Parts: sequence; C-alpha cells; structure tokens
Amino acid sequence: MENKRTCLYDKHVALGAQISPFGGYDMPIQYSSIIEEHNAVRQHCGVFDVSHMGEVRVTGPDAERFVSHLFTNSLEGIADGKIVYGMMCYPDGGTVDDLLVYRMGPSDFFLVINAANIDKDVAWMLDHIEGFDVTFDHCSDRYGQIAVQGPESEAVMEEVLGLACRELVFYTSKTIDTCGETIIVSRTGYTGEDGFEVYASPALINTYWDLLMASGRCKPCGLGCRDTLRFEVGLPLYGDELSADITPIMAGLGIFVKFDKGDFIGREALLQQKTEGPARRVVGIALEGKAIPRHGYPVLHDGVQVGEVTTGYNSISTGKSVCMALVDASAAKLGTVLDIQIRKKTFPGVVVKKRFYEKRYHKGEG
Repeated sequence: MENKRTCLYDKHVALGAQISPFGGYDMPIQYSSIIEEHNAVRQHCGVFDVSHMGEVRVTGPDAERFVSHLFTNSLEGIADGKIVYGMMCYPDGGTVDDLLVYRMGPSDFFLVINAANIDKDVAWMLDHIEGFDVTFDHCSDRYGQIAVQGPESEAVMEEVLGLACRELVFYTSKTIDTCGETIIVSRTGYTGEDGFEVYASPALINTYWDLLMASGRCKPCGLGCRDTLRFEVGLPLYGDELSADITPIMAGLGIFVKFDKGDFIGREALLQQKTEGPARRVVGIALEGKAIPRHGYPVLHDGVQVGEVTTGYNSISTGKSVCMALVDASAAKLGTVLDIQIRKKTFPGVVVKKRFYEKRYHKGEG
C-alpha cells in the first residue's frame, strides 16, 4: 500500500528534504542536517510539518464522560482552552496510544493522536462509544498542522504569521477566526522548548509554511531532529517507550494516570501494577565514551540480558551518549551499573534520570 502524503509534501520536495516513510506517511527526515535543525530549535526557531497527526472531535452531553472513560488523566474542572496529556489503555494496562485532549468547551473535546495509530485509535474509540450521547467526528483529513518551536517562536508566530498568542501559557489553546475559517493555536510541542502548534485547513497551513520560509527567521525541521529533541528531555515515543506491551506505569508516566477520578479502561490493571511495582521499567542510561546505543540493543547486568534499548543517541545538546531502555525492575534503580551490547562489544553505563536535558517551557507568571 502506498504511503500517504501531507498537504506540505510538495514543499518538502522543493526544499530538497530527505523523505522516508513514517507512520504510514512519506515524511521529511531532514533538510540540511539533523544537528543544524536540532540546534535551530534549541537556540532560535524551527518549523515542523506535523500534518500526519490525527484529530478527533467529540461533542455532546456525554462528551466529557466518554473521553474520561477512555483516558488515564483527569478532565474534571479544567478550564476551556486547557490541554491535558495522557493515554488510552487496554484492559490489561497496555497502551493503545498517548494523546493530547483539548477542552474546547463544556461538552467539546479535541483529541490529537499519533499518525501511526490513527485507524487503530479511531476503531478503539468507536468500539467503546455505545451508551454515550456524543457526536464523534474523525476530522484528520480536514486539518493540516505545523509546529513552530524554539525560544524565538512567540515572536515568529506574532510577527510573521500575525497570530496573537503571547497570552497563552504551556498546555493552553485558543481559537482564532482568520481567512474565513476557525483555526486552533496551542502552546504545545514535542521538543522541550517553548513553542506553538497550529491546526488549520491544508490550504491555510500551506500559506503559513510559505510565510515562515520566506521570513528567514526559522528553519524547516524534519522528523530526525524531532526525535533527538524529544528524546533529550525524556518524552516518550509510541512504539519505543510506550506500546501495547509497555504500560504508563512501566514507562514512568504514572503522574498522568489519575486513579481517583473514577473508572477508566485499564484502571484495575494499572492500579495493581502501581501497587505491586511493575516487572519492567523504562530508565535512562548514560554511557561512558561515544559509543551510540540504538533501539533494540541488549542491556546486560552482570553479563545477563535484563532489557533492551528503546531510543539512544549521542545527545546533540550535551555531547553525551545516552539512551532510554526497558529493563527488569531489579536493574532499574538509579546508579545501577549496566552494559550495553553494541555488535560484539559491551560498553559500560549507569542508570540515570530519563531527562538528559532540561525542558524550557513557557509557564507564565508564578
């Protein structure tokens, strides 16, 4: 089956991007170099095409109750415009997907899901919709999406795109009526830096992309540096640090699982895992030297395999070789000495916190 293409595909080709399959789409991996693009986001401003992400709108009298039934985090009492991160889980606690839930209004929720999981997620939601008075709108094809990320992103959004957004704090959103449509702007991203995401029609996203490229104030960025950026600040990628076999508790994301909010799918299994402790955990490992641990490489403790690498890089921002790995709980304590097997050699490392670089979000006053 042929891969899909986003509304900006032709722009990427024109810019000479290296294109590769990702999540069922042909996506730009890099334009200049991953290091250049990574540093642009850390130091200035970078722009990503994230139109491959999926969107679902849930409205109606039971909208909050329905989304809450599927979602690990709590939506109770959050203000309109607030965004909440969490997961949908299977009854055994395994992860269907991690996602963002935007409260657009009292009975109006906008869900943003991962590209590779769109069909699976939509089917999962529809499988559990019976008994809820809601309208379910799978609207992915009507939206393009860009992410404007980095310390200069606020100025770029306001001055280049003319989108007033300085009042937004991290994980809040607003709608703006412009160019004959209602767009969504949120102060969110996947880089550990301040930044914004814009959801609009494919035509308007093309216009915004052209304005940003013509401005000379931001660099086009591919999925290559999107991965290095999210990894450095300890953000999970579905398929690596979360999966049907990796629960939020195993991934160290228990803060996004609210057991006191009432029942949700997977609650019992996750509560048991939290109470008893998971058999495996996702940890950070810092290696000595420059050897690069890659996804799937074995992790050893006293010569015995206790897990495997989920994501690993020579961190661009810190210069250190680090990885996240899923290991047996017995090997997960901070300070534990482990070895990573890279081809026929092993390289020593130590268990550290998963955040290898400090996030720099815009929290607002106080």
